[in-house]
Amino acid sequence: MQKRLSKKEALDLIRNADLKTLGKMASERKHELHPKRITTFVIDRNINYTNICWVDCKFCAFYRDEKDSDAYVLTFDEIDAKIDELLEIGGTQILFQGGVHPKLKIEWYEDLVEHIHQKYPTVTIHGFSSIEIDFIAKVSRISVEEVLERLKVKGLASIPGAGAEILSNKVRDIIAPKKIDADVWVDIHRKAHKLDIKSTATMMYGTVESDEDIIEHFDMIRSLQDETGGFRAFIMWSFQGQNTELLRLIPDMEKPSSNRYLRLLAVARLYLDNVVNIQSSWVTQGPYIGQMALHFGANDLGSTMMEENVVSSAGAAFSMAKDEMIHLIKDIGETAAIRNTAYETLEVFE
Repeated sequence: MQKRLSKKEALDLIRNADLKTLGKMASERKHELHPKRITTFVIDRNINYTNICWVDCKFCAFYRDEKDSDAYVLTFDEIDAKIDELLEIGGTQILFQGGVHPKLKIEWYEDLVEHIHQKYPTVTIHGFSSIEIDFIAKVSRISVEEVLERLKVKGLASIPGAGAEILSNKVRDIIAPKKIDADVWVDIHRKAHKLDIKSTATMMYGTVESDEDIIEHFDMIRSLQDETGGFRAFIMWSFQGQNTELLRLIPDMEKPSSNRYLRLLAVARLYLDNVVNIQSSWVTQGPYIGQMALHFGANDLGSTMMEENVVSSAGAAFSMAKDEMIHLIKDIGETAAIRNTAYETLEVFE
């Protein structure tokens, strides 16, 4: 086994490595993990069941107060209509998350998950961030473990990594002071993994974090993966500032470059040696850099993104159809395949 990258070495790579060399290193590591050179994607739909949220993160343009005229909680019929549309294009997964609603308790979530699972048994429910789970526990006066256990019984299959942002409390205190601490985020994923609920790990960079904060974030993910093996993938994207309070507070904040994205992605591939899958964030980077990411360690193009409301509210406006994804993958000499939530291959396009 290769010598594990240290924090100091990773920091040096971020700051000093030649980008082309870094890409070559990340590609070699990727092909050790994925020797068949198959690049995957999933056909799914983001369903944001509510935009009502009391956390009001400074980097978010999606959330609303209960009293706002455009605040909503989707009805079950509205959710069903969205899933019906997903099934029509061969979708297999819903990424299900919302704002942190101050009044919805565990029973509402149980009814919702049970309704979807029973009506659409072929659809995987990949839902509820650690922050939502933490707040459901608090408002329902039960433990996080009980929330996870009860939702799993009703049909919850896995949880997304949303809400990680940067796993540094000094950063979180600035950009999202009401959000759970970094250690709590990690512990909720630990608890999920121990109940055999797999999850993804994420990172949103490009706000006020330092390079050291980024390496610390990588290390917390790697450490938990060593402990539980419960992360299926790592997904990283850059801060999208349009319409956000954070950009109004720090108007001269520079938008992260494509070079920065590819550099951090490559170091993530090298540092996260125990996370098999890394997604390309074409939603925030666009299809060209999304494709380039496949040369910098990513082995998955993520989702066709039938619907996306959160980063699009903050200015990301890219979309991609299945045929375009297949073309981008084949264009770099790899084999395209549709996968499910568990990264099992469903269909290969030779």
